[in-house]
Amino acid sequence: MNLQVQTRSQIHATPHPPFRGRPFLCSAQRRPCRRLAAAANGGAKFGLRVCGSSSSRGEELSKVEEQKKRRAYPFHEIEPRWQRYWEENRTFRTPDDDIDTSKPKFYVLDMFPYPSGAGLHVGHPLGYTATDILARLKRMQGFNVLHPMGWDAFGLPAEQYAIETGTHPKLTTLRNIDRFRSQLKSLGFSYDWDREISTTEPEYYKWTQWIFLQLLKRGLAYQAEVPVNWCPALGTVLANEEVVDGVSERGGHPVIRKQPMRQWILRITAYADRLLDDLDDLDWPESIKEMQRNWIGRSEGAEVDFRVLDTDGQNRDIKITVYTTRPDTIFGATYLVLAPEHCLLSSIVSERQSKDVEEYKELASRKSDLERTELQKEKTGVFSGGYARNPANGEAIPIWIADYVLGSYGTGAIMAVPAHDIRDHEFAGKFDIPIRWVVVPDGGGSSNSERPFSGEGICVNSSSPRSGLDINSFPSKEAACKVIEWVEKTGNGNKKVNYKLRDWLFARQRYWGEPIPVLFLKDTGEGVPLPESELPLILPELDDFTPTGTGEPPLSKAVSWVETRDALSGKPALRETNTMPQWAGSCWYYLRFMDPKNSEALVDKMKEMYWSPVDVYVGGAEHAVLHLLYSRFWHKVLYDIGVVSAKEPFKCVINQGIILGEVSKVQYMVWKDSDGSFVSADSVDVSREHHQERISEENVCFCPSLYISSPILLCVCVMKSGDSFVLKDNPDIRLIARAHKMSKSRGNVVNPDDVVSEYGADSLRLYEMFMGPLRDSKAWNTGGIEGVHRFLGRVWRLIVGSPLPDGTFIYGTMATDDKPSMEQLCCLHKCISKWDKLPRAAIEPFVLLLSPYSPHMAEELWFRLGHSNSLAYEPFPKADPAYLKESTVVLPVQINGKTRGTIQVEEGCTEEDAFKLASTDEKVSKYLDGRIVRKKIFVSGKILNVILEPQNVKAAIR
Repeated sequence: MNLQVQTRSQIHATPHPPFRGRPFLCSAQRRPCRRLAAAANGGAKFGLRVCGSSSSRGEELSKVEEQKKRRAYPFHEIEPRWQRYWEENRTFRTPDDDIDTSKPKFYVLDMFPYPSGAGLHVGHPLGYTATDILARLKRMQGFNVLHPMGWDAFGLPAEQYAIETGTHPKLTTLRNIDRFRSQLKSLGFSYDWDREISTTEPEYYKWTQWIFLQLLKRGLAYQAEVPVNWCPALGTVLANEEVVDGVSERGGHPVIRKQPMRQWILRITAYADRLLDDLDDLDWPESIKEMQRNWIGRSEGAEVDFRVLDTDGQNRDIKITVYTTRPDTIFGATYLVLAPEHCLLSSIVSERQSKDVEEYKELASRKSDLERTELQKEKTGVFSGGYARNPANGEAIPIWIADYVLGSYGTGAIMAVPAHDIRDHEFAGKFDIPIRWVVVPDGGGSSNSERPFSGEGICVNSSSPRSGLDINSFPSKEAACKVIEWVEKTGNGNKKVNYKLRDWLFARQRYWGEPIPVLFLKDTGEGVPLPESELPLILPELDDFTPTGTGEPPLSKAVSWVETRDALSGKPALRETNTMPQWAGSCWYYLRFMDPKNSEALVDKMKEMYWSPVDVYVGGAEHAVLHLLYSRFWHKVLYDIGVVSAKEPFKCVINQGIILGEVSKVQYMVWKDSDGSFVSADSVDVSREHHQERISEENVCFCPSLYISSPILLCVCVMKSGDSFVLKDNPDIRLIARAHKMSKSRGNVVNPDDVVSEYGADSLRLYEMFMGPLRDSKAWNTGGIEGVHRFLGRVWRLIVGSPLPDGTFIYGTMATDDKPSMEQLCCLHKCISKWDKLPRAAIEPFVLLLSPYSPHMAEELWFRLGHSNSLAYEPFPKADPAYLKESTVVLPVQINGKTRGTIQVEEGCTEEDAFKLASTDEKVSKYLDGRIVRKKIFVSGKILNVILEPQNVKAAIR
């Protein structure tokens, strides 16, 4: 069936397929509707495409009819029809120039997706559904709502896929976007598709390039020779944030440390304090804010100079500057450690140790920063052959080289205090370096060489007549201040604030990204920014876009594009052949949604002032450091140059949890002791030989009463208890249950297309919202969506009526124009039950309440209830406290102090009326028959206690 919908009133002009061939019934009067029946007889045919013989056609039709009978409600007709209506009527379009700015605004945004070839799985719509519910609710509450969608389409994944398949990334990206868009529309999300953007469109990345030029003008973009994380498989440099556990964040390819390369870098460290301080004002999850604080890593301490000694023990003209956050421990520094890439190594390493040092440097270059600083890894290092003087006590201490010190943090050198730092302690123990305790816990305590004390306390063994420094008996903080004062006075150092945050490595040696708008003059090599009037600098078409493997970017192959002239001087020049990282386009896209068609400015100032900041921003916690930190940095730069009016881009950030694989594929682990007895996971003690056993998936059966069977564990019944799984026979024994993230490799991906086909989009939306709190991770359970689908079926039958014998439903509803009773209005706030009459005034609010969650069904019911306009902008019902108040109460009835039953009484019921009701109650009356009431104790709304005269025992026996 093809509907050409232009207006709401026309949407049902072509009859629904299930209604063909029989009279239509008007909703309330239940009489044949001749006008609709006539339309049905002359209307479009059921849109089935049937091929083959008449018998095969009959079989196909019978299957369709059987499927219709099985469906709880006709979602397969309702959902496509309303999706077409919303699209053709642009129902969710946010006004642009003609917007009424006197109304409150609500900007709700999803972290826009990278459109992969795999499409969506059921985990993706979790956040999208939540934001869509908020968007629909706010529209109904009278807000101007901005709820857009776009595509983060540049980057490594698209290029890798293109290389593997031999298809240009532009083609695969467009195809993937079409698939994603189709899937999102099939779920009924109320996006304003007129504002759709993609980071790969020149009209978009023109402004990404413009922002880069503003950074360049202000000295926030610069080039430098820096050691880099090099990924041979991807053929590009990666930022520290893009390396996870020694492999690339995208694709999981090994990453090595490469010798310095000339790179574009963004000076994010210039904004470190503001990025840190402004976190306090944000309505973000505390865990995300803490991750950003840790990544920025602001610390206060001192830089201290250690003089390098010659072979005679005399000071040389070389000093090693170390940064320490614990100046109070300077007397405990028994050796120095330099990073393998430290610039002074060649001046310090002895001839005897040079070969060992060079070999060690080579090994360290193959590790990522994360691998090198991992606390659990075995410490490695090599002696330099040189010594330096500790300025506090004048001692000569050895200089070591170790990869757990990074050249990019602090000064690339540390004073090692093994008694008070766990890494230094492990290193000293391995290489037999002296350990000296200089801080003890406040309140006393003895030194323990087996375990370092890293806390603050009281200084000991910390004085030197030679230097004149004495901090014995001082608390750590006070001692640190005295040391800083001493090093500044004696010229041995100074107070210093340091950050873990490094400047952002911005260049990528790949093809599929935004070109960097910079030229290099051939004669001088001087970098010249491209004039803003020449933006966008279009990415050239390349047939061969594979990485060169040498660090030379693929764009260098586009010779005619690279060779150019500087517009100002006319001199021959070469274009920059590196491209921007994927994060560039996603740093500011939320601003472009406010004004997506503007060719003169990144965003109109008035529109930005109205819509900023984003009110609710929903996405995964994995973007806490990368995307969110980068976006905040760019936004603050734009704030400083007057492009935006708000200090922060996102007012409230919500991280949705992960939907894990099917609950029936949960992996269960059980702890046992040496005797084979079960041990609860809460009380495991590895030192007592407790060990963990995995129950293989093929031996796990998930059902209402979950039994785990294996060759060792025979039929162990498991049940859910709160957030944990426990043994049913012994609930004190808690098991460990692990569900895995959906992935193709595990074979546990659930395709939303399949779910929509079987249960409908409304069922999927509603189920994902009822799985549990949005922020929590939870396992998919097909049984759960079946329950939600049955609920929607009950709603449909309640309002429309039961299906006819052929599985179809009447046209219209069961609603009447009768005035609802107070009982019905109250019941609506608790539970819809089946009434003899369905007053429209009670049903319509329920349909509106349902609409943000299940919009397709709600729109259909709203139309059937006689409305000619979409409910998308209908006022959302408000709770009436009067309906929440109980008009009756449940009154306990006691006989001689023992509760014998309860009765339902009106609020304010008298003692006499309550006793009459009790006397007629089936449970209570048998205790009153033939008995004499001595007295009644009545507390209104609370209790009725009837005291009876004692029975004559003999008479009772007789």
